[in-house]
Amino acid sequence: QVQLVESGGGLVQAGGSLRLSCAASGRTFSSYAMAWFRQAPGKEREFVAAIARNGANIYYGDSVKGRFSISRDNAKNTVYLQMNSLKPEDTAVYYCAADREYALGASRQPSAYESWGQGTQVTVSS
Repeated sequence: QVQLVESGGGLVQAGGSLRLSCAASGRTFSSYAMAWFRQAPGKEREFVAAIARNGANIYYGDSVKGRFSISRDNAKNTVYLQMNSLKPEDTAVYYCAADREYALGASRQPSAYESWGQGTQVTVSS
């Protein structure tokens, strides 16, 4: 398994932007599909975005489409989530996840991912 560490969370006003980073350990980062999920208090974990091993296939949850952008730098073992036009309903703990099973795409299901980071809090004030 790969170890994941998220960073970049914080407090931002509505309409603002944040960029989350997820640094992965190990030398096989390019073998993993990567994803971001989020979980607000009292709610289920929600799919945010995912990116395939080579970055060619990208997927977004409906609630963030057009506002968030996922990318990866395999040379730096890092995946990013650029979040623009933030809304109070984006407030949640954001988790990075890695999956080695998908060869060409990436799953939207949390159960598909075998490695998870500890999460980073994003709070959007109105």
